[in-house]
Amino acid sequence: NRMGVNKAFLEIGGRPIIERVIEQMALVGQEVILVTNAPQEYEHLGCPMVPDVFPGRGSLGGIYSGLRAASNQYALVVACDMPFLNASLLRYMILMSWGYDIVVPRTGQGVEPLHAIYSKACLIPMEELLRQNNLKIISFYSRVRVRYLEQEEVEILDHRHLSFFNINLPDDLEWARRLAVEIDS
Repeated sequence: NRMGVNKAFLEIGGRPIIERVIEQMALVGQEVILVTNAPQEYEHLGCPMVPDVFPGRGSLGGIYSGLRAASNQYALVVACDMPFLNASLLRYMILMSWGYDIVVPRTGQGVEPLHAIYSKACLIPMEELLRQNNLKIISFYSRVRVRYLEQEEVEILDHRHLSFFNINLPDDLEWARRLAVEIDS
């Protein structure tokens, strides 16, 4: 990653980002599974962990591994560096999932595949991509039933699109730390 450190453990609002993520996920899900090839770094969090089934295959490999391990038909997938997840938006996405294989936000910034719901029906097309070393997550979307959460829907629950904000650069981290003071107070 571009930060040179494990972004999950960067502190925002006095807490590691991963703790903020787990807290929001626990509000909406029955189980929180971490996909990691370094379980010793995350043991203290008390979450079940699974390794990458296809190591070195990026986010698609991580989504596949977590979805495969999930005990439910659906898995809500988020990145470990999204400090401002919104439980209300996540719940709305869950409500919209009936009859679809993917529920994914689509805003002016594009599709958000690392803030999405995937059904087990996605496993076979995902595995085919992984075996072809095609790591572009949205490459298989045309093969399954996708419910795009359009910008207007997102803005009802998250008008600033903060849910999708992630940390890529030192400036992002500084901005997030300033924002956390505003949000957390």
